[in-house]
Amino acid sequence: MSSETVSGGAGSKRPLVIALAVIGAVFIVLAVLFFAGVGLGPLDTIGHSGKVNHGSHDIRGSLSAVVGVLAFGGAWFLNRKSAS
Repeated sequence: MSSETVSGGAGSKRPLVIALAVIGAVFIVLAVLFFAGVGLGPLDTIGHSGKVNHGSHDIRGSLSAVVGVLAFGGAWFLNRKSAS
């Protein structure tokens, strides 16, 4: 039996879990801002080709919410997997 530690254990996934959680939080905040109709400067022009379409806040908000939930889910899954 060897007493060496195996690299790549649970501690190596911790930065990825933290990064996914931060990304999830940022996208959830963006989703709330898009649904509230707040003008976000440069982010408000994403997806526009010329004319400004003010009706796409719901689409951007929905996509931001989905990305946020997926990032939180990935962080939870990786954290749960590394704990066992």
